[in-house]
Amino acid sequence: MPGAKLDAIDRMILAELQADGRMTNVELARRVGISAPPCLRRVRTLEEAGFIRGYHADVDSRALGFEVQVFAMVGLQSQAEADLTKFENRCRAWPLVRECHMLNGEVDFILKCVAPDLSTFQSFLTEELTAAENVASVKTSLVIRGAKDDPGVPFEVLEERLARQA
Repeated sequence: MPGAKLDAIDRMILAELQADGRMTNVELARRVGISAPPCLRRVRTLEEAGFIRGYHADVDSRALGFEVQVFAMVGLQSQAEADLTKFENRCRAWPLVRECHMLNGEVDFILKCVAPDLSTFQSFLTEELTAAENVASVKTSLVIRGAKDDPGVPFEVLEERLARQA
């Protein structure tokens, strides 16, 4: 289990930073019960090892005028690795696509898209997504409201699992 390589302090650091990535190193060290210099070394090690991929602001898309959120389920004509990679690269280039996940089952990809309005999304859908090379089908679902949007992982589940294994 990858999380087992981390000690309890590393996991506490990750949990605290996941909840609030803006806190100072001094505050982080206080919360996890160590002094600031080793805390900073641990954070840098976690960054270098790829456990921390970056720091981001949780931006309110609706407050910025992005009123439309849509999940698009995409089926491709070919699932050859080169075609999958090409589609993923194309998704990275589309600004309205905020997340792209390859799935198994009936759908090849699910895309989370945001747009300022329905007409902008419709233009993207008809002129870009459905017109893209290798796209066989697209089914969309408009988000009415979100009930939960927690980033990251549930550290309490990891801690419970580790406690059971000890």
